Amino acid sequence: GQDGAEWQSRVVVDVVPHDGVTQWRFSTVSSRLNGYTASAFVTADGILIDTGIPACAREFERLLDATTIHAVMVTHHHEDHAGNVELAAQRGIPIWMAPATRALVTPVAPIGVYRRLTWHSMRPLRSRVIQYVPDALQPIAAPGHCVDHHVVWHPSARTLFSADLFLGVAVRIAHRDEDLWAALASLDAAALLEPARMFCAHRGLVPDPVGALRAKAAWTRELIEAISTRIGRGDTDAQILKSVMGGESLSGRASFGEYSRRNFIRAVRARVAT
Repeated sequence: GQDGAEWQSRVVVDVVPHDGVTQWRFSTVSSRLNGYTASAFVTADGILIDTGIPACAREFERLLDATTIHAVMVTHHHEDHAGNVELAAQRGIPIWMAPATRALVTPVAPIGVYRRLTWHSMRPLRSRVIQYVPDALQPIAAPGHCVDHHVVWHPSARTLFSADLFLGVAVRIAHRDEDLWAALASLDAAALLEPARMFCAHRGLVPDPVGALRAKAAWTRELIEAISTRIGRGDTDAQILKSVMGGESLSGRASFGEYSRRNFIRAVRARVAT
């Protein structure tokens, strides 16, 4: 009913100060029930990295009203990162995004029900974009999570804005189109930067960023090896899901397999078969 829809749409925005960086942490009731928040970050120079979730469009505009933003950098096309890019473009704020990202936000492809409930669907980019050419901040291609995924590196501050590269060490869940081996290469490359600080879009400030990046890469390689071994023994995906992955995740069930542990297994099986 209407009351249920209003309850699901309730949003929260937390403004979290860090040294030289301000975190805008967005969530809805539905996202919090699933343990998800999504953050954008503002540097001391007024550069906004990502634009928050579509469900928080009004709150995003209020933050823009209260903050001096000189430019926006969009790490990739997913709605929890590019969700309000049209609102930034409408205001004439210069924007950097990869050409592949721009192609994917104009127009916007339909998303699954679970993503609409969690973040809502984003408005397509229709307004004229003033191109921003980054200076102090460097966008670095970091594919794996998706083909257009980038991280943002601040070399003088040795600060990495990792978007969805990290997410956590023991991640055993994947979208259907994720490339696990490209993600591993991106993790290794990010660790070689030796960041002193790392801000994850879903974890916020991550302690010991180099150790965290290397630990995730090691965990992922061990998990791939364990799955590969069982594939070699002739185990089915269902058997591996139970014995190695501990069963399907809540996200996997809620998304009807779109974002699931089974996808991780399928990616490994496809690689083994080649």
